[in-house]
Amino acid sequence: MLQESGKVANRRRLARRATLVRAGVLVLTSVCLIGSLLGQAGRRSTNREGASTVNVVAFRENESANPITSGDISLFDNGAEQQIKSFVPDRSAARIVLLVDNSLTIRADVEKLEAAALEFAYEIYDGDKLLIVGYEDSADIVSDWTDDAKKIETELKSFHKKGDPHLFDAIAAVVEDALRPLTAQKRAIIVVSDGLDKGSKTKFAEALATLQQLDIAVYCVQAADRTRGAIRRDVPKPRQVIDDLAEGTGGRIFPIDDPSAAAKAICDELRKHRFVLSYQPKSVSTEQRRLLVVGERGIVARSKTMQPPQ
Repeated sequence: MLQESGKVANRRRLARRATLVRAGVLVLTSVCLIGSLLGQAGRRSTNREGASTVNVVAFRENESANPITSGDISLFDNGAEQQIKSFVPDRSAARIVLLVDNSLTIRADVEKLEAAALEFAYEIYDGDKLLIVGYEDSADIVSDWTDDAKKIETELKSFHKKGDPHLFDAIAAVVEDALRPLTAQKRAIIVVSDGLDKGSKTKFAEALATLQQLDIAVYCVQAADRTRGAIRRDVPKPRQVIDDLAEGTGGRIFPIDDPSAAAKAICDELRKHRFVLSYQPKSVSTEQRRLLVVGERGIVARSKTMQPPQ
């Protein structure tokens, strides 16, 4: 569960926050009903007609402004090519959770973590909002949903380093408490970490499957691996965690040493290069299906790698 950092951390504060979030969700949902119905459907795995929808990132390598259409994209579901029903740009605002590892042993000082987080506050587009969460043994809200860069800069001063990195629990907390209710919103998580988890009750496979089910993209701003590749029982290596989070959800990986470039690339991608793809699966399955999105020559295309059952 997400917690408020500092002296105000208590259950009643969280309960009030949950009530406010639910109220906000009702307002946001009403606004989105007035907007594009396709955009709203694009953040669900299936729509009323049984079609599956997938969030896709697509752009031309030569940075050409020529539109990308369904004819430029191929989709394979469990190895079978699918007929694309629609492929429309999604220029809507995003809700972005910045999930920052501030555990005691991470190989980045507090100033570097603050700098990495602050870059996103100045790069988000009009209408986007950030929720900044620091995690160690627990996940604590550092800055609640806002687009106020000055407010974020002030609140980032509460960053501290302590405890062990419960990354998988932190992912589960932000998904359940902050992102799952926002069904009508474009959602993403930016993980600032080396990928190490030490002590989570949540299993990595469970956390990744939930992200894929909800079609939430994860971008990683990667710190140096504090384990230096050491193998730990029953837990994937940090590097593998970072790779699987990004690849499995259609995100990307950036080094922590250039947070400005990472923030610009991620915010640009979420606003300018996101599409909603809709298709009718040729067969119905009760198991997860592997997805592959391929662009024509000169077009880069990415999506999550697994689709939940119908």
